[in-house]
Amino acid sequence: MVAAVPAVGKVETYLREEIKKHGTICFPLIDSENSTNNDVVTSIARKVEAAGASAVLVGGSSATDQMELAKVVSDIKGAVKIPVILFPGNVTGVSPKADAILFSSLLNSEDPYFITGAQALGALAVKKHGIEPLPTAYVIVGEGTAAWFVGRARGIPSHKPNLAVMYSLAAQYMGMRFVYLEAGSGASQNVTPEMVAAVRKYYEGILIVGGGIKTPETAGQIAKAGADVIVVGTMIEKDGDWQQKLSSMVKAMRQAH
Repeated sequence: MVAAVPAVGKVETYLREEIKKHGTICFPLIDSENSTNNDVVTSIARKVEAAGASAVLVGGSSATDQMELAKVVSDIKGAVKIPVILFPGNVTGVSPKADAILFSSLLNSEDPYFITGAQALGALAVKKHGIEPLPTAYVIVGEGTAAWFVGRARGIPSHKPNLAVMYSLAAQYMGMRFVYLEAGSGASQNVTPEMVAAVRKYYEGILIVGGGIKTPETAGQIAKAGADVIVVGTMIEKDGDWQQKLSSMVKAMRQAH
């Protein structure tokens, strides 16, 4: 008897409804290693929810302290009603109490560990903790960021959108319902709207774009090009006026449709 393919879960259903409602939605990213103060974490979580975020991502490419990650996830869960989704850079990024996890394969890594090895090591923990897996193809664009370095990625050049299309279409044929085009935290060059549009033309799943997106104008352009989800991270860590800017970015994303 052939087992059934796992059904779309509660969080993924919610995300699809949010995308249908708003066109493009926002995932603010909270790096657990930069968020050791309980009050700061919960304050940020409440503010991003108020700004219109549809979910909170927690993780980062170099997060290694599982105890700290578990505490951050727990604190955020107690502060907001929107889902808390893990964004792991390694097996240390799996933590209980999260609603879901971007269960990601770094497709353009030169190291098999980041394509299937870490995933095999983390899979039982995801099952044990009852975390909803969101099957995600993670594709790094450009180079020079922490995600590129740690993941040993062969970064896709920004001016070669067809390469991103190839990886995304391969991901679709392998059953991955999410593709995450990542320029990397603090990237000087975000994923271009041209690359987003090229991938959107072929890829039929949920398209996530992140890295270097710092202004409402850029967010609006990427949303218009076809991104379903835009991830914002570094701005929240470093911009003193980030709450107002995030609200403007969410508004620009929604107005792009």
